[in-house]
Amino acid sequence: MEAKTALDRLGALAQETRLALFRKLVQQGAEGLAAGEIGEALEVPAPTLSFHLAHLERAGLVASRRAGRSIRYAVNFGAMEELLAYLYENCCQTGACRLQSTPLVALAGARKGKTAK
Repeated sequence: MEAKTALDRLGALAQETRLALFRKLVQQGAEGLAAGEIGEALEVPAPTLSFHLAHLERAGLVASRRAGRSIRYAVNFGAMEELLAYLYENCCQTGACRLQSTPLVALAGARKGKTAK
């Protein structure tokens, strides 16, 4: 992942409503939620919700699909995984931290063609 993509994704999450929205969608899994359901759950007005969903979608963290008369939103778990791997990419290079055997560190190493210790 390029630094600009990571910055775009982190920037999209660096706002209270968007972070809450993203976390809600992560909890829902691949099925996601309809826009109205998200708005009700987070008590966010429709125009505000649209603005924040569009921001997350532009960053590649959320995807939308039409389901009947509504639009459902779900987390792009691949994009989330890439971002986490990017953040952990250089973790434990010296072998001195307790995180070196976590799945995220292994994932980061695998993405760089390395194996985790």
